[in-house]
Amino acid sequence: MAPKASAAGGGKAMGTKTRVSDKVLTDFTSNLAVLQDAGLPIVRSLKILEGQTKVGPFKKTLMGVYEDVEAGNSLSEAMSKHPGVFDSLYTNMVKAGEAGGILDTILQRLAEFKEKSQRLKTKVTGAMFYPVVVTIVATGLLGFIMVFVVPKFKTVYATLQTADGKALELPQITQLLLGFAEWLLHGTETVKVPGLVILPIVAVIFVLLLKAFSKTNGGRSFLHRLALQTPILGPVVKMTIVARFTRTLGTLLNSGVPILEALNICRGSIGNVHLQAALKKVHDAIKEGETMAEPLGKSGIFDDMVVNMIDVGEETGELDKMLIRIADNYDEQVDVKLNALISILEPLLIVVMGGIVAVIVSAIFLPMLKIVESIG
Repeated sequence: MAPKASAAGGGKAMGTKTRVSDKVLTDFTSNLAVLQDAGLPIVRSLKILEGQTKVGPFKKTLMGVYEDVEAGNSLSEAMSKHPGVFDSLYTNMVKAGEAGGILDTILQRLAEFKEKSQRLKTKVTGAMFYPVVVTIVATGLLGFIMVFVVPKFKTVYATLQTADGKALELPQITQLLLGFAEWLLHGTETVKVPGLVILPIVAVIFVLLLKAFSKTNGGRSFLHRLALQTPILGPVVKMTIVARFTRTLGTLLNSGVPILEALNICRGSIGNVHLQAALKKVHDAIKEGETMAEPLGKSGIFDDMVVNMIDVGEETGELDKMLIRIADNYDEQVDVKLNALISILEPLLIVVMGGIVAVIVSAIFLPMLKIVESIG
């Protein structure tokens, strides 16, 4: 009994807030599947993987899992003590593999699932990387121009006169540009706080308010609905959500997890509240002996093709395979959509930034043209 107490203590010491990267967990799952397929005992497999893991939170987690399994707990029970690393989807699939005596097969499916999910996440993140970097660099350059270049022209303009000796009257756009540069550096006559100080504070306050708003039920619902309905980005978000849901549910069903339990796991792993509400209706419908296709169709998230494919999968008894097929198809569509999105954003960003630069250049040189005209 002593070892078991020690193992429990070890598991508890890890805490539930430990987090590891998807790549680390995917590599661990794939390696564990290989060792299990080779016929090694699960305790020895865990010890080998723990030994080759670098010092850090995940190594401590593996040590806790190893100690729990060595003390007599099942692998799924040991992993469930670390929900920050092994979520309900992971532990339930492992549990199903243990019950069916096919843990090596389940681990391989889980590794494939996580690899494809990580690939999809990487595609979305990579697509957003270029426009974000371009926007940050362009904003920095514009800030440099407004702070270090534009104010110098104010001194130049003060010394300029027209051909008849009168003080130069600056165009409205030039006055606005100089006024904005003055506000950034020194503030206004009534508020002496520079805009360079105010803008970051306003940005931080906006982010904090948005974060607080997103934690309310109404705010979360509004933002999730907005993400689905936003032009250009909305279809990509919707496809990503559908791909993740269908792959998760298909993998769980293919691993032997009962459909009602699988739907509950999906609800916990899907972030969008509108899809969660739809899955609750699907769960209730199946519990009453109905199909899942109809409530999914009414959610407004799934298009007719997906609903019909799910309907066919239910009729033929191959729902798990149909769901994974849908996920593969949507992964490809997301890739196409993201490439199209990047091809649209690149020229759009160039046009927007070019337009801003053109306005600044025009505002700077219009007074010069005015002097030339007066001389003529």
